[in-house]
Amino acid sequence: MNLKSCNGPFSRRSLLQMGTLGVSGICMADLLRLRAAAGQASHAPDTAVLFVWLAGGPPHLDMYDMKPNAPEEYRGPFQPIETTVPGLEVCELMPLHTKIADKYTVIRSIAHTFNDHGGGSKRFMTGRIPATPTETVNDAPSVISIVAKMREQLDLGLPNCVIAADGGRESVHTYAQGPAYLGPKYNAFGVGGNPNQPNFEIKNVTLHKNVEGRLDDRMQLLQSFDHLRRQVDASGTMGAMDSFHQKAISIMTSPRTREAFDLSQEPDALRDRYGRNSWGQRALLSRRLVEAGCSFVTCVLENPNLPNTFYNWDTHAVNHDNFIDMRQRLPLYDQVVTALVEDLYARGLDKKVLLVVTGEFGRSPRISQSSGGAKGMRYGREHWPQAMSVLVSGGGMRHGQVIGSTNSKGEHPHERELTPNDLWATVYKHLGINQHDAILDYTGRPQHLLPFGEPIRELV
Repeated sequence: MNLKSCNGPFSRRSLLQMGTLGVSGICMADLLRLRAAAGQASHAPDTAVLFVWLAGGPPHLDMYDMKPNAPEEYRGPFQPIETTVPGLEVCELMPLHTKIADKYTVIRSIAHTFNDHGGGSKRFMTGRIPATPTETVNDAPSVISIVAKMREQLDLGLPNCVIAADGGRESVHTYAQGPAYLGPKYNAFGVGGNPNQPNFEIKNVTLHKNVEGRLDDRMQLLQSFDHLRRQVDASGTMGAMDSFHQKAISIMTSPRTREAFDLSQEPDALRDRYGRNSWGQRALLSRRLVEAGCSFVTCVLENPNLPNTFYNWDTHAVNHDNFIDMRQRLPLYDQVVTALVEDLYARGLDKKVLLVVTGEFGRSPRISQSSGGAKGMRYGREHWPQAMSVLVSGGGMRHGQVIGSTNSKGEHPHERELTPNDLWATVYKHLGINQHDAILDYTGRPQHLLPFGEPIRELV
């Protein structure tokens, strides 16, 4: 098979483009200022979504939809193991999943048709058919941006929607979570870096202790100029700017914000349960954010920083050996995801918080091969949007079940075919958002929040 190297979810050129388009250059005051022209939304219930994004596309046949009776060129080397729920089996590399299967649901029959990382991400994140099949800058708003708009009336002293990812990859455009025609005022707030590092800081939100005194001095200085500014700017523009800066400072110094981002408040045993690594501590931070009041937090689990692993889930044979990678990656994934599920239930958040775990697509059932040079043959799986597995937990929904199935080789849905839109309809229902409400596009035409899709009846 003649395979070309895959650059992953985006090329270097795309990264440079994202650097000029991302939220990283917008400070908290800018975000607040842009949101000033906000419309009104109905009262939002006390609910939230914790969205775990497996960038690159996880292999469904090696995780939640194993086919031990398929031909050798499909099934792979791993064996399924039983869980506490009859009919729900998972990969042997995820033993912690077996003990808590009553607390989550696996959906095996979601599918779409966009095979590129960019197109697949846009298709998944927006619930719409993207205008172009590549790149990750949206032509329609992502769900997280729509949630930001529909819940903009919430004022909890926290960023309402957050993206937590590796440093430099927290831009809304990295994973097609941009606002498109809604505008940058509905960008999620980006949190980049490794929360497990002692020098981890949240730019524009939390303050390092050695600058707190300087901030106090600066605030006093600004106050001393208030009277002069009011005289200079009789139109009130400067006053409006002051209000945004004051609001930004309020969020930056808010005890609620400081506490939400302070992982040191968690018991050592719980931090150990999640794992003292970037994945585990980012997941724990995400749980703290939704518990504190954030409406939608995207937690990206991309580079596990382990030996013999690729930087994301994009394990083509030309990139890396999928099965070598999964032997390292899946035990870590098993630890982090089950820690999230158990923690949400233990803290009584299983009704408030809906946990969704997915990537932009699955991976090919047929195993590909590529020469690994001196290391011999590599085995991988290609992009495969025709079938994928999604894990959901919490949200006050019915769990301990499998929804849908694929055919005997895991190639496409066999029973209960669903799309990403059905998943988003379920998410909107949980958040109390009417998917049939309209927003205006670039031309001023009304567009439904979700053009099609229905809440998944087995869950709700």
